[in-house]
Amino acid sequence: MELEKGHGRLDVNIVGGTDQQYVSNDSGIYVSRIKGNGAAALDGRLQEGDKILSVNGQDLKNLLHQDAVDLFRNTGYAVSLRVQHRLQVQNGPIGHHGEGEPSGIYITGVLVPVFALIMVASWAFMRYRQRL
Repeated sequence: MELEKGHGRLDVNIVGGTDQQYVSNDSGIYVSRIKGNGAAALDGRLQEGDKILSVNGQDLKNLLHQDAVDLFRNTGYAVSLRVQHRLQVQNGPIGHHGEGEPSGIYITGVLVPVFALIMVASWAFMRYRQRL
């Protein structure tokens, strides 16, 4: 994808690199945030969670995080990005839960049985405490 940095910035935050892996066993560079009215936000194709494969033809494999940041900062007016969009399913990204959003599996698979166990233990304790 080709982007033009109108006011001089893409206004994109990135994470990852060989020294700061964002995804386990993957030293790739990922978009963590797209800010306000920067070129990336106005264009709309680049999304948070996308993996940046190259910037202006330079591969981002095996780069330190700071080297990737420097590469983004030193791009010219026109920026060419090769991007791997995050995988999507009908109800949203795979394995992603926003901050504060609990997983349905966690609630039903862990909390409900734990609560039931506590209730049974409490009932048994109250019923048989006189015999102890």
